[in-house]
Amino acid sequence: MVQTETIATESLLIHKNVNYYKMANKVEVKELLEAGVHFGHMTRKWDPNMAPYIYMERNGIHIINLYKTAAKIEEANEALKKIVASGRKILFVATKKQAKDIVAEKAAAANMPYITERWPGGMLTNFVTIRKAVKKMASIDRMKKDGTFLTLSKKERLQVDRLRAKLEKNLGSIADMTRLPAALFVVDIKAEHIAIKEAQKLNIPIFAMVDTNSDPRQVDYVIPANDDASKSIDKILSLVTNAIIEGHSERKTEKDDQPVVAAPAPEVANSTEE
Repeated sequence: MVQTETIATESLLIHKNVNYYKMANKVEVKELLEAGVHFGHMTRKWDPNMAPYIYMERNGIHIINLYKTAAKIEEANEALKKIVASGRKILFVATKKQAKDIVAEKAAAANMPYITERWPGGMLTNFVTIRKAVKKMASIDRMKKDGTFLTLSKKERLQVDRLRAKLEKNLGSIADMTRLPAALFVVDIKAEHIAIKEAQKLNIPIFAMVDTNSDPRQVDYVIPANDDASKSIDKILSLVTNAIIEGHSERKTEKDDQPVVAAPAPEVANSTEE
């Protein structure tokens, strides 16, 4: 049986002795450790392509090198800030039970769209159809506002309400996403393999928490981390969404700092006395 506290303590000692990695500016390795970000999967379930991010094996479990995780978080955050500062959106994807509520809360706080229910097939590759479904939801809302809804029979109103509830559950969080996202942020790329494939097909950059049982080659910005524990997910999402919020602030500051160009004065025609 793996003794969690023992591994955590030993991992901290290990990381303290690693002096060839500089700690990232804003990411505290100790905080990542306390959140359990370093716990990978059992060694027999590992993906060999994750070897560069694994520090060691302990009691049958791979331990992730948190200095590399911290550096990768900083790298991802810089790229995310640039995307947001340019006015584009990042779509967050996490449908697993322990991640969905965290992702919904953090993404909403950063004013970003998210998918936490079943991934709608064609969400990216058939975006026009998805937009039609979202517009249907808006159409139902208009019916309720203008009184048209009340002219329907009781059975029809019940059917419309059920449709509206279903659309809200699956697509409500992307209602304001009027065009394809500039990037995806995924928690557990094995669970969200359909989303990954759609993004790859459209060359949409993928940011992701990647555990030791996954192939990091599928991702553009890899954050090696425990993608199963809620504390780990919460810690990574907090760092990422804080960077996105900073990107929003930078964009607002740039807009506010832009000089207001006065409209040119109208030309006055020279009058000649006769």
